[in-house]
Amino acid sequence: MSRNAKSFWIVFVISVFLDQVSKFLVYTRVAPATRTSPGDVIPVIPGFFDIIHAQNPGAAFSILRDFEYRYVVFLGFTCVAVWVVWSQFKQLQLGERAMSIALGMIASGAVGNAIDRVHKRTVTDFARIHIEQPGMKQWLIENLGTNEYPTWNIADAALLIGVLVFLIVGTRAEAEAKAAAKAASAPPPTA
Repeated sequence: MSRNAKSFWIVFVISVFLDQVSKFLVYTRVAPATRTSPGDVIPVIPGFFDIIHAQNPGAAFSILRDFEYRYVVFLGFTCVAVWVVWSQFKQLQLGERAMSIALGMIASGAVGNAIDRVHKRTVTDFARIHIEQPGMKQWLIENLGTNEYPTWNIADAALLIGVLVFLIVGTRAEAEAKAAAKAASAPPPTA
């Protein structure tokens, strides 16, 4: 197995495992919010980061939560995403470890949330970031409409970090290739 493949599969397996274990622990040990109860809130960093239990039937920011056929759309999107990741992975040159890791993270994020959707037709989210400092809270509410970032999970984080690494490494590689091509096509210096 190549180093690229090892990097991809190690990141993929660890990320999916951590995602599913964390969701299971939250699902079984943290009371969810209901219409009559706020649910459990476990402060990790008071006034900034809490563990809660939310079941999201939609996608990021609860997109499509009320769409009747969202399940089919999400599974279709997951299949396309995994196919795109696999296609990108097959095109990697030996030694492109950062891209292998990024693609492993992207795939693990898509698959981690797909497991939830197949299992219970919702995704367990639990990481809540919010600002409670009075001046900053008021400013955020006035300018952004909220002082809270949408609740997320490890699959969401893996997907986001993977995409960011993919874009950064890809952009850097493209810039290096252009610089090398420009240097190769430049006329030799005259003495």
